[in-house]
Amino acid sequence: MSDTVADIVDRIVAKMEGPEADRHYGEGVSEREHALQAAALARGEGAPPALIAAALLHDIGHLLHGLDEDIAEQGIDGKHEAVGAAFLAKHFNEDVVGPVALHVDAKRYLVATEPDYAAKLSPASVLSMKLQGGVMDVDEAHAFAAKKHSAGALRVRRWDEQAKVVGLQVPPVSAYRDVLTACLR
Repeated sequence: MSDTVADIVDRIVAKMEGPEADRHYGEGVSEREHALQAAALARGEGAPPALIAAALLHDIGHLLHGLDEDIAEQGIDGKHEAVGAAFLAKHFNEDVVGPVALHVDAKRYLVATEPDYAAKLSPASVLSMKLQGGVMDVDEAHAFAAKKHSAGALRVRRWDEQAKVVGLQVPPVSAYRDVLTACLR
């Protein structure tokens, strides 16, 4: 028996409302708060549904990989972008999956290409970037920029870095059911 659209969206909403989403991964906000802030920023900028969904789901790999909150402090890269993209690819179109898969590389690219971007990173983001390959070299940056979803990933990455405001009130996960539904394959 295959899942209905409602089943898939219900599972994602439940995962994002579940206890795993209360983890902080070195930030002052929980994974849920971070995801919702990123999605609110995307929606506020009038982003298309796929980028709003990507902003909401960009760190879903943290909710799926089963590793501790302090994995970066342990020197472990949980490869949450790959875990998340693999899960999302089963259900969502590539305009959601691509930016999620590339959002870590987008951070590395921005640090390499924008002199002031590194100063915008949180301490946790700086630590994780070291584990994720560090600053891109020139060849890596050119290769990243040529990828189909690099522009979307850069937008998601900028929202990602801004979405760490403690106590910010934003709409709940359920406010994005329509966006998620619209982006399913």
